[in-house]
Amino acid sequence: MQKKNYKILARNYHTYQGEIDIIAKDEEEYVFVEVKTRTTSLFGKPVEAVNLKKKNHLLRATEYFVYKNRLNNDLIRFDIIEVYIKENTSFINHLKNIFG
Repeated sequence: MQKKNYKILARNYHTYQGEIDIIAKDEEEYVFVEVKTRTTSLFGKPVEAVNLKKKNHLLRATEYFVYKNRLNNDLIRFDIIEVYIKENTSFINHLKNIFG
């Protein structure tokens, strides 16, 4: 994300409502990111691991971050970063605006 000019604001942001893996800012909006890693496809794609319960935790944690940082009028979006690892190589897939 830093290579794509995102400013990383927080990593592993914990609240009572849940956790946000990465909070970043691009030119226009705040980006709340869930990172999922897989070494095999036996259990599905990483994006498939972000179920309704995980989405709800992410939303509640984001609401808290927005409240604490007074971002009520700022644009936000939710992304997922899929990380695939096989042997000594890795592939990253950035899915933008997953709730869009």
